Amino acid sequence: MRMRRPVLTSGENMASDQNHVIDDVLRMKVVAVVGLSSNPSKASHDVAQYLQAHRYRIVPVNPTVAEVLGEKSYSSLLDLPEDLKKNIEVVDIFRRAEDVSPIVKEAIELHDRFGHPKAVWMQLGIVNEAAAQRAREAGLMVVMDSCMKIEHAKRAPP
Repeated sequence: MRMRRPVLTSGENMASDQNHVIDDVLRMKVVAVVGLSSNPSKASHDVAQYLQAHRYRIVPVNPTVAEVLGEKSYSSLLDLPEDLKKNIEVVDIFRRAEDVSPIVKEAIELHDRFGHPKAVWMQLGIVNEAAAQRAREAGLMVVMDSCMKIEHAKRAPP
């Protein structure tokens, strides 16, 4: 049976709860980066490179590239090898908001089967409330419209 997380609606507690979720997610160290580009000028590449430099394991998910940042790329979350499916903790999404739902659906499918991932993170500018609601109802933590690199850097010791 899945644990249900409370769904946040509004108010001061929502911002506080979001900060707690971000803190929890940043402790997770295995990140599938959906939409990770091999182009160093793209935000996804910069964020993934930063995370790698801070001891995160990056798993690229992009059907158009074979390898990024020294890591094999996979065409979808469902195409990951079994050992990675069991170990992915965060799905960090660099795709348009309208492309998020199928990715979240795959994340939920893996979560239901393996207990992982534990969280879905939609990068800056990416908001899909319906997909976020489905993820929360499935027991995943959700962060939207936020950058893992920025949030990590804010919390890093000087």
